[in-house]
Amino acid sequence: MKVFVYPGSFDPVTNGHMDIIERAIGICDKLIVGILINNKKESTFSVKEREDMLKSALNGRANIEVTSFSGLLVDFMKQNNVTTVIRGLRAVSDFENEFQLALLNKNQYPDMETLFMMTSSNYLYLSSSMVKELAIYKGNIDSYVPACVKEALIKKFTNI
Repeated sequence: MKVFVYPGSFDPVTNGHMDIIERAIGICDKLIVGILINNKKESTFSVKEREDMLKSALNGRANIEVTSFSGLLVDFMKQNNVTTVIRGLRAVSDFENEFQLALLNKNQYPDMETLFMMTSSNYLYLSSSMVKELAIYKGNIDSYVPACVKEALIKKFTNI
């Protein structure tokens, strides 16, 4: 069974993330979407909220597991006996950083392979931070996030 990990902060999950998830599940048997708990970064949504949004957006797909982790990605992958990670790329600038991380991870976990997946062209410009900015100022985010995420963003930023 081919199992891949797709890690990220998903704060919040966007349609760009969903695009990568849908395409990744087409080349593996099971996908673990790993929400990174990064205590050095202030998140808009709690880990539980991000997990709930992802699970809702994925509508209970049996071959996709949503979980959270802290620490090193390589340790998470070893704990789950997974050797392949999916990383989404939007632009050349993403590649430089992701390539360095892939080499560092490979050095730490020689069995690990990183698969880079280019985002679909309609999501090249999309990021969670841009979506949050639009939501704060009541911009239209309908085509950028799943409906459950739109609801959560509206609720989160109602009193701002």
